[in-house]
Amino acid sequence: MRLTVLGGCGAWPTADQACSGYLVEHEGFRLLVDPGYATLPRLLASGTADAVDAVLVSHGHPDHCADLNPLLRARGLSDTPPPALPVHAPHGALDAVLALDKPSMLRAAYRLCEFRPGDGFEIGPFAVGTWLLPHFVPNAGLRLTTPDAVLAYTGDTGPSPDIPDLARGADLLLSEATYVHQVPTADAPYLLTARLAGQYAAQAGAAALLLTHLWPGTDPHAAHEAAARAWQGPLGTAAPGLVLDLTALGGHCGVLGGSV
Repeated sequence: MRLTVLGGCGAWPTADQACSGYLVEHEGFRLLVDPGYATLPRLLASGTADAVDAVLVSHGHPDHCADLNPLLRARGLSDTPPPALPVHAPHGALDAVLALDKPSMLRAAYRLCEFRPGDGFEIGPFAVGTWLLPHFVPNAGLRLTTPDAVLAYTGDTGPSPDIPDLARGADLLLSEATYVHQVPTADAPYLLTARLAGQYAAQAGAAALLLTHLWPGTDPHAAHEAAARAWQGPLGTAAPGLVLDLTALGGHCGVLGGSV
């Protein structure tokens, strides 16, 4: 299993960083997870829109799904449209982004497959487990399993005892870490710190930890240092273009891919 980071910025994209977006590949199957703001140009830098085999969305905030619209436009309005793209998301999560165009315009470009967090299903070669994790809107923590690797991804979440279960023994925990040390009181039930992400990785016995969804302008070194207080394993922060082979992460030490 291979993970390519398209973006890892929370809330809105910056000049250097797209929002959440990850390409997960196995046996030639290309699964796009969370096509947030500004991720499509990153995706197109290394391939075509019709090369995506399926999309999986954790929740309906636009920094995790807004670029689904231009992706569907690039496929559905092309001279030779590819087959309908399977799009998996929690019930109702994509209502807003799919309403950006009149229904008839892109109807043939996608096939919506809605699920409820807690469901399990398959997407191509991936077995997908989902957990309902606390956020401002329903959010699915995702566990992608192949015979050779496991990727656990929190989406956006607040503190939860379910996170270590989601990431139990995973080759990589891709964890949101919006804040470094402390979440503002009003947001505390719905977002994580880098420090707490490190604690969860340790509790889960994950092989490696990658921090993502940092608030724009956050120093990744500060987030890395906060997580490292609880986590001594391979550690990095999501940066555009970072590529990780999950089967090899157990042999890493220190910083993942030079991502801080």
